[in-house]
Formats: sequence, structure tokens, C-alpha cells
Amino acid sequence: MDAITSPRAADAAAAQPSRLAARIDAAAQAIEAQLIAWRRDLHQHPELGNRETRTAGIVAAHLRALGFDEVKTAVAHTGVVGVLKGKLPGKVVALRADMDALPVTEEVDVPFASKVRTIWNGEEVGVMHACGHDCHTSILMGVAAVLAGLRDQLRGTVKFIFQPAEEMPPQGEDGGAKMMIAEGALQNPTPQAIFGLHVTSRQNVGYIGYRSGPTMASSDRFSITVHGRQTHGAAPWLGVDPIVTSAQVVLGLQTVVSRGLDIAREPAVVTVGMIKGGVRENIIPDTVEMRGTIRTFDESMRDDVHERVTTLAEAVSRGSRAGCTVCIEKNYPVTVNDPALTEAMLPTLQRVAGADKVQFVPKVTGSEDFSYFQKLIPGLFFFVGVTRPEIDPAQAAPNHSPRFHADERGLLLGLRALAHVACDWLEAH
Repeated sequence: MDAITSPRAADAAAAQPSRLAARIDAAAQAIEAQLIAWRRDLHQHPELGNRETRTAGIVAAHLRALGFDEVKTAVAHTGVVGVLKGKLPGKVVALRADMDALPVTEEVDVPFASKVRTIWNGEEVGVMHACGHDCHTSILMGVAAVLAGLRDQLRGTVKFIFQPAEEMPPQGEDGGAKMMIAEGALQNPTPQAIFGLHVTSRQNVGYIGYRSGPTMASSDRFSITVHGRQTHGAAPWLGVDPIVTSAQVVLGLQTVVSRGLDIAREPAVVTVGMIKGGVRENIIPDTVEMRGTIRTFDESMRDDVHERVTTLAEAVSRGSRAGCTVCIEKNYPVTVNDPALTEAMLPTLQRVAGADKVQFVPKVTGSEDFSYFQKLIPGLFFFVGVTRPEIDPAQAAPNHSPRFHADERGLLLGLRALAHVACDWLEAH
């Protein structure tokens, strides 16, 4: 391994501003108004997963107008992949933003609030960028504009990945990062590192959050159906009550984490979020269905939780003379920030935001399909605060809330952070 590509040399190089640092900041500042305009337009016209046709069209037209070397559309339904080649030789780095909104009816009083309604999984729903993906898309569009303007001095190649369906595709469809990878998003050219960010209400504007190693949880969903035998509510002994059995299952599931896992090693969550059974007060039904989510930060613990949930539900049901069907579906892996890459790029984040405003954050039990990219190449996923400075982040409406509100002053920091980490990494390697 030569000195240029050794980890120590790369770390030292990343600690210094790239040749383009001042030009990046000037170009970013110059398009801040456009950045906000993009965000407001996308916020007012949100689209759900695998349905981001308008958003993808705006992104693709923008990249083509910038003179990108290659722009691919319809990747994983509505994804867009753009390739920007610098005039100087170098490695390949990828930047990713997600584009989809959520089936949430907006309650934020802003002139560009979403009024969109659509059908999602058979139900009419409101649509809102309640997780800030409008911010992510706008930020990456801004990075594309800044770096395209500097391509004569840009070292290496930057691959821009605009991803649909991070919030899960509709039932019965594939989508998201996993499908983008299957359709070649990380090929021709293949990046050696990837960066992404997420706006968050848990930090104020001006702050960046990061973490090395396991950062966001894996996400799995489960369904448990308890099969009893229907009877009159006045004569429960003539049947098998799946409601009482389900109550015992729910209580038992609380011990999977509290009594079955070494939570000093890694945290975990098992939540029953839905329970449904029966049609009236004096009929004991045949079945009760429960649905829930499992969050872990370690793959072996993940498998252990799955086994414990299945065994417990089946055993409790059998003890009540009921049947039980358990189905656990793996969704997203653990989001793991590559330790060496995180350490190397931390000086860049500190330089961009100020060392006192880059915070080491706790593990996040939310999940991200950015994790699929990280399973193939080293990746760093960090957080950008969008809560107004005068508000305590603990009191701000969280991401996914109908009252989630992003202070647009945080957009410029996100743009600068992504542009700087990309250029610093390319210079260091």
C-alpha cells in the first residue's frame, strides 16, 4: 500500500480543506435562494414511493442542463443516477438522496403546504414530506450544480443517486436502495465510498450529528395471527378465545428484550403497533391479528429476536389451546457507518459546521435503506439539524409527524457538508 492511499495519509489529507473549498462555499452561497425554491416546490408537490415521476423529471432535467456526462432514469421505477466526471484523474465517490414522501396529511401552516391526496395501499391518504426528503433532494440538486460548475478542477468522478421509495414501496412492489443496486446503480463506474445525510428535528439549525459504527437500527416487521374458535361471548368455554391469548402474547413479547437480550451490548425494540379482532362485544372471534416492528443494531441479535418472538407467540398460544401463525419480514439492515471513513471525514464536517457544532449522537432506532449501499462499499450517513434555534429539539415535532417543520436555513449547511466531504475524499484518495 503506497503513501497516497494508506489510511493515515488519507486521514491527514481529509483534515485539510480541498483546493476547491473556498469556491464550493461561494457557489453554495450563491444558489441558496434557488435551493429553498426547489425545496418549496417539492414540498408542495410530494409523491409517494415508486410514484416520484414529477420529482424524478425535475431532477433529470436539472442534471442534463448541468451537462452531466450521463443521466439514467427509471432506475428502480423512478430513480435517477447521474455521473459527473471531473477533468482531473481520481477515484469515484457516490452521493445519495431519497425523494419519496409519506402518507401523512400536513398540519403545518406554510404557504407551500401540501394539499395532495392520493391512493396508497387501497386507501385515500394525504401526502406530505414529513421526513424531509424534499430537503435531501434539493440539497443534492444543489451539490450537483456546485460541483458541475467546478468540474475543470474536480478530481475524479461523482455519482449522484436520487433514490425512490426509501419509506418502503407499496404492498406487492419492489423498490428503494436494494432495487437500485440490483439495477446497477453502483456499477459503471463503481464508487469506492458513498455519503448521505438526513435532516432531523432532533438538532437545531447549524448542527451536524454523526456516529461511527452501528448508527440506525435494522427494521423488520412481523405479523402474528392467533387462531381460536368462535363462540358466544356469554359462553367462552365453548370456544377458544384468541383475544385473551393475544393479550398474553403481547405481554410476553415485552420480555423478549427486557429479559432475553443483553441490552448492555446493543439496544433493541419489539413493538406491537396494531391489534385487530372481533366485530361486536358479545362474539368471541375466530382470529386476532397483531402487527409490529423489530429494531436491532446487531445481525446476530436480530436473528435471536426473530427466534424468540416466534417461539414465545407459538408457545403462549399452544398453552391456551389456540393456533398461531408468525410471519417476520426482514426490511432494512443496520445502518453501519464505516469507522475509518467516519474518522477520516470528521475533520471535514467540523470545518464546515464548526467543531463545537458537530455532535456525536446516540444510536437512532429509526431505520434507513442507505444501509444496503453500506453493505457493499464504505459509507457515512450523518444528520443535519433543521429545528429553529429558539426551539428545544426535544419539544420539536419529530420526523414523520404531520407537524414536522424544517427550518430552511439548514439546507445550505447540508449542501456544503455533502460537497466538501465528496471533494475532500477525492483529494485524499
